[in-house]
Amino acid sequence: MKKIIITLFFLSTFLISCEKESTGGVSRVTNYPEFTLLGDDVIYVNKGNEYIDPGVIVTEGGVEIPYETTITGTFRGGTTLDTNVVDVYQIVYSATNQDGFSGSIARTVYVIENGDLTTNISGLYTSTVVRNGSSSAQYTNMEYILVWKKDNGTYEMSDGIGGYYAIGRGYGNAYTARPVIITANDIPSNSFTIPAFTVGTFGGVASMSGLTANSVNNTLSYTTIWDAGYTFVVTLTKVNI
Repeated sequence: MKKIIITLFFLSTFLISCEKESTGGVSRVTNYPEFTLLGDDVIYVNKGNEYIDPGVIVTEGGVEIPYETTITGTFRGGTTLDTNVVDVYQIVYSATNQDGFSGSIARTVYVIENGDLTTNISGLYTSTVVRNGSSSAQYTNMEYILVWKKDNGTYEMSDGIGGYYAIGRGYGNAYTARPVIITANDIPSNSFTIPAFTVGTFGGVASMSGLTANSVNNTLSYTTIWDAGYTFVVTLTKVNI
């Protein structure tokens, strides 16, 4: 009987020892930041109107924690949201929990100017593009191409090939063709002066011609020839927000 008791005692001691080793160094549970975006994830604001950001709620384990906000203007490089400056603004809300783990959520704000296409070609446009004489458009109703009026009276377009690579192919803004600077000599007679520009990361020289503003159809149309051997026929349709 004594032998059995001693054996059981040693076995119990061995199991307890192993259990302590197997659980040693295991970290405790951390609660990652959880984000609730207030308001819409995409917001449209007319130039000059007030914008009040809805913000977010960030919690850690059910308890609200502070967050930081970062703003970037996509095409004009601002670090604050200025409704007098037409652009596509990315607002990123980020927070870090008590263990140093971070997270974020984002919102897009379009500040736009609605031109009448008779005296002003500014606007937010969807884009349809036909490349190299194809019988049908490769991409239709892409969202969005932006046209804005600059302080010196010229206009600028966010992508001179209508978003073919940046939006249609999904390559991102590094593949926009710009800067497209447009001098409107006379909009009703479609008299415009447009210097050549570059096709983003691909490089090369692109030239836009035949820019036509149609106030009846709410469209801008043009042809861009890229020296890499591609021709883009673009139709932009203005979106009324």
